[in-house]
Amino acid sequence: MNSSRLWSAYCPCSDQKQIGNKLPLPWSNAMLNRLKHLFKVRNLWYGPLKLNSGQVNCGCIYSNNPSFLSCHRLQESLLSSSSGYSNYRGVLNWCVVMLVLSNARLFLENLLKYGILVDPIQVVALFVKDPYNMPAVCLVIVSNVFVLVAFYTERRLSVVSFISNNMPTLIFLHIGGAVALGVYTILFLKLYSYKDVNKWCREMCYAKARSLSRSISCPSVSWSEGRGVGSQVTYPGNLTCRDLYYFVFAPTLCYELNFPRSPKIRKSFLLRRLCEMVSSWMVPIIQSSMKPLEDMDLSRMVEHLLRLAVPNHLLWLIFFYTFFHSAMNFVAELLQFGDREFYRDWWNSETVPYFWQNWNIPVHKWCLRHFYKPMLKRGVSKWAGQSAVFLASAFFHEYLVSVPLKMLRPWAFLGMMAQLPLAWFVACFLRGNYGNAAVWISLIIGQPFAVLMYVHDYYVLQHREESAGVGPD
Repeated sequence: MNSSRLWSAYCPCSDQKQIGNKLPLPWSNAMLNRLKHLFKVRNLWYGPLKLNSGQVNCGCIYSNNPSFLSCHRLQESLLSSSSGYSNYRGVLNWCVVMLVLSNARLFLENLLKYGILVDPIQVVALFVKDPYNMPAVCLVIVSNVFVLVAFYTERRLSVVSFISNNMPTLIFLHIGGAVALGVYTILFLKLYSYKDVNKWCREMCYAKARSLSRSISCPSVSWSEGRGVGSQVTYPGNLTCRDLYYFVFAPTLCYELNFPRSPKIRKSFLLRRLCEMVSSWMVPIIQSSMKPLEDMDLSRMVEHLLRLAVPNHLLWLIFFYTFFHSAMNFVAELLQFGDREFYRDWWNSETVPYFWQNWNIPVHKWCLRHFYKPMLKRGVSKWAGQSAVFLASAFFHEYLVSVPLKMLRPWAFLGMMAQLPLAWFVACFLRGNYGNAAVWISLIIGQPFAVLMYVHDYYVLQHREESAGVGPD
């Protein structure tokens, strides 16, 4: 009898007809000794083989562990969409490595050919040499006037000394550059939210006072170590300079009386965010694109547009990571600001509205809280409210670009308004991955086109006037 026949006769898992674990007879001592020799190794691992006369206690691993009988199960491949696998951290690292390697040659080529186009040492030397000839810096410092005016106004309104609707208003319009204009725009949105929240608190206090026929006093709050994680402030106890300036520097546009706070400042986290530095290489490409745009050579213009699209898009991604992740997390950690949701998964956007709702959460929260919902409460339809939000966003995009450049062009405004028909087209005709690809194409192609238009118009306004003024003697 060979080994397979002996195994079939010995193992109770076989198809041979048996009664319990009793083996068919007759069995000889030689056959039992042969079985002991064949399964000596198995018995060492899975227990001793106990043999009695006419009966064997099976030491087979398959009878004790049925899972060993099968090594396959119903499952999807890891990269299939139905597998449920979502940990692609290694793929992300691969993309970063490929991105660095693929652009290192272009960076070195431009560095060797053009040199350092923006020397930070010269900028610092210029500021040290003439620190008083910096109107943008002065405007940023002067912006504290508006903060103090808002603080004084809310303090007066908290004691009902005058009515806000009858308050005379003086509006200052400062134009000192993109940085100063951006600071003033952010400050405007913050103070608008500060005004709204304090107004809502006053209305709640007045309503409760009328219903209870008594005033509501503010509980005392200890400020010995700043606002603690567990302490709560109620109106009007929030009307302090410390509270207002915390909100001014906090990475949010929406005011709250009690912001979520992290328990401590993580120094290692601050160091990582501080050390994330980037560089750019778009200036030579933009300079080489001026001549085709001047001559209106369509084919060359498209070629340079496609050349500009990739570095422009990479710079936009770098700006997103630097500002929305590194800088805002750095400020939030420094201020122990607890709500770190500055963006969501906009890169998975399958529709245009999803992208605009998730790539800039602070602005989206402000628009939703102080613009869109108040319009709905006044009876405005949802479609009209969404269109108004896009219109306001288009205005601010154009305002932040055209004013520092000192020229009024509609490119940013038209680019934002073009999102409405694009959103309709993607929602009606494209779904899933096709919709996500359409959103990415609009980001990669649309932004460099607007950049080229602005740079071309600025070049025409500035350099053509200079060249026209210089003529032969």
